[in-house]
Amino acid sequence: MSKVISKDGTPIVFEKSGLGPAVVIVGGILGDRTQQAPLAALLAQHFSVFNYDRRGHGESGDKAPYAVEREIEDLEAVINEAGGSAFVYGTSGCGVLAMHAAAAGLSPRFKKLAVWEPPFILEQSGRTPPRNYKEQLTEFLAQGRRGDMVELFMTAAVGMPGDFVATMRTQPWWPAQEALAHTLIYEATLMGDFSLPKEQLARVAVKTLVIDGGTTPWLSYAAQATASALPDAQRRTLSGQPHNVAPEAIAPTLVEFFQG
Repeated sequence: MSKVISKDGTPIVFEKSGLGPAVVIVGGILGDRTQQAPLAALLAQHFSVFNYDRRGHGESGDKAPYAVEREIEDLEAVINEAGGSAFVYGTSGCGVLAMHAAAAGLSPRFKKLAVWEPPFILEQSGRTPPRNYKEQLTEFLAQGRRGDMVELFMTAAVGMPGDFVATMRTQPWWPAQEALAHTLIYEATLMGDFSLPKEQLARVAVKTLVIDGGTTPWLSYAAQATASALPDAQRRTLSGQPHNVAPEAIAPTLVEFFQG
């Protein structure tokens, strides 16, 4: 475990593994860097992998107030630690963060970018974006209703059935989700109204691979729309993979793209 200090003084903790060209993994929604540790281990057979805790997650700091710009500075600090440039992989909403960073001026620091199933909720995708989502999360947090925050995320943002999530609330790992519930407001800030930010995506000046698993139609629709909005994008579908993609399924695709 190591750490870098972001521009605003927030410590950002990361683990480095492997040898070779640098890869930075941007992960961690309702979790820390351990979510992507199995993938990091596979990529470390080919690269120097930097797998970090986003601010507010794991062992990284959480200096207020939150802003997407601060998260971009965190990613820049990790890339600086990696030697000043790196391949970047972001999963789900963290992939959206990586694209925001590239659009904000970090594109020259990205050798290539890969994104897994960016969760934009678009018209004609079969889903309707949640209304007043961030406001509801903020209200629940003020009331101490962390479990309801997580449930709202899983039903309104992810699209899980309510009865399925109700069962999840009885599981032993649920309290760990509640402990990170406040970070869902960060994710809501990042995603905005869940629409496709075409103007920002048009500024992503780096070769980008947009990947989906083909099992969740609205996410496949969003992946295609994202690729279409990017200036230099490729598409890949890993057939049969759920949103929680298996590390052994995606690792070969990332290795091939980054080394190609």
